[in-house]
Amino acid sequence: MKLKVLPPTLRKNNRYLTLDIKSTSQISKDDLVNIIWDACIRFKGECETSNFNLWVMRFYEIDNTDDYYHYKSIVRCQRDFVSGVRSSIALANKYNHSRIAISTVGLSGTIKASQKYI
Repeated sequence: MKLKVLPPTLRKNNRYLTLDIKSTSQISKDDLVNIIWDACIRFKGECETSNFNLWVMRFYEIDNTDDYYHYKSIVRCQRDFVSGVRSSIALANKYNHSRIAISTVGLSGTIKASQKYI
């Protein structure tokens, strides 16, 4: 039996955040997932974070300097919780004893539109 696809009116509305990440040590996509989940759980708690529908869609390494590593990423979240995700991510400042700075560069409704911020 074939599964039915949900019509667009019943699907969750997503937004895509483009993040600018600067770190003193090298990080991977898995590390970024841990950083984001840890920041959201610490700031908003487990119950509200479960509603965020977080997912790291894309992860790009931009350039490396002597002082820091520079990355950009696209993160999906649910439309109603964008402000909670943005505030939680902005508060993340350390990971594995290295400093990290994450800021939101752009917000869009599609992945294609969010790639213009990269």
